[in-house]
Amino acid sequence: MPNEPNIQNQNHRQAVLTLLEKRRVTEEMVHKQDMPHHDLVETLVRKQNLARIQLLLSEMAPAEIAELLEILPDADQLFIWDQIDERRKEQVLPDVSASILHSLGKRAFKNDRSRIKAFELFEGRMREILVSTQEDLISAKPIWIDMVDPSFEERAWVGEAYGIELPDPDRVSDLESSARFYVEENGEIHLRSDFLLDKEDVSRNVGVNFILHQDILFSVRKEELPVFRLQRLRAFSQPNYVSDARDVLLDLYAADVEYSADALEDVYQGLERVGSHVLSKQMTDEEAARMLADIGQEEDLNGRIRRNVLDTRRAVSFLMRSRVIERHQLDDAQQILRDIESLDGHTTFLFGKINFLMDATVGFININQNKVIKRLTVLSVVFMPLNVIAGIGGMSEFSMMTQGIPWPISYAAFAVGMVIVAWITFELLRLAEKREKLRLNK
Repeated sequence: MPNEPNIQNQNHRQAVLTLLEKRRVTEEMVHKQDMPHHDLVETLVRKQNLARIQLLLSEMAPAEIAELLEILPDADQLFIWDQIDERRKEQVLPDVSASILHSLGKRAFKNDRSRIKAFELFEGRMREILVSTQEDLISAKPIWIDMVDPSFEERAWVGEAYGIELPDPDRVSDLESSARFYVEENGEIHLRSDFLLDKEDVSRNVGVNFILHQDILFSVRKEELPVFRLQRLRAFSQPNYVSDARDVLLDLYAADVEYSADALEDVYQGLERVGSHVLSKQMTDEEAARMLADIGQEEDLNGRIRRNVLDTRRAVSFLMRSRVIERHQLDDAQQILRDIESLDGHTTFLFGKINFLMDATVGFININQNKVIKRLTVLSVVFMPLNVIAGIGGMSEFSMMTQGIPWPISYAAFAVGMVIVAWITFELLRLAEKREKLRLNK
């Protein structure tokens, strides 16, 4: 029984090798024979083989797929790699040898599915480069290569062109300063920073990996960010907006601080709307629950903004301490730090306002609960003497005292007496409450 998975994997591997051999033989036969519909036949055969190969690969373990790649020639390696599901490729990569990774990195670049954008300077403005081959990328001398959720092949393709290793944005999550900002022995400068993504439904911090190498800025991130679009638009439209890769990096941090400031304005507006409801005279429990939810969202956004600007401060300070930026760029870096200091005061003030509004909302909930408890207390006080009288009416002595009086009359009088006692008790409670209010007003 324990050997069954190994036997099954071996069978799958042998089946894949057989299909690869059949694929080569079929293509040779189809091309050699003069068949009127050989293109149609070849297409059908290829589809059948592809479907069977993909099914077998989906049933194989990642380590077994890695072993299969090791024994295949280069052309078949690339073919099999293309048939693996994208979600399983990352599981196979840890078991693949360095030679296979090198071979996969040299594969042809598919520009139609590229998530790589390269930019160069042209007449003082930044413009995007049309990239089809590695030669296009290198000869254009870009100052910025931006990658959004790149696949392994795309990272390897760009890394091979410049001799660097680009990180996987899904796996770089170390919060230690030494791991987020450092300089390699070969002069590569690595930074990992958080950028704010503020949407209507949800806000979050998105990690971005930067590498400065040979006066080129490489950025790798999981998703598109408004800050990057804003920076590109400015650099496209304004001449001499950026002069090198370090300018691009500093401008991204400056745009991130500006974006955080805009998000803080949204927090102010949101808290003003909440405050107009919270500070009103009346608020139901349902309204209070909605207000608490809104306050919670604003508090979460304010916390993310604070974390974002703190991370930006660390990154800019690292660039200044490491003497990475030029002397004329120090003024821009110091201005970014001054803007961050101004935002710190706003985030601190907003935290205090959020706590105040939350306490006020909880206070309204407590007041509503106290009103309910007060009503129940009044009812219990009103009915307390009635319970005593009802107990007397249920005793046999009451029947003896009303002997000779018809029971409908006696019990009707008893009920009227209970109502009179309840009314007198209620009026006494009202009188006591009025006296208490008059005493407090004095």
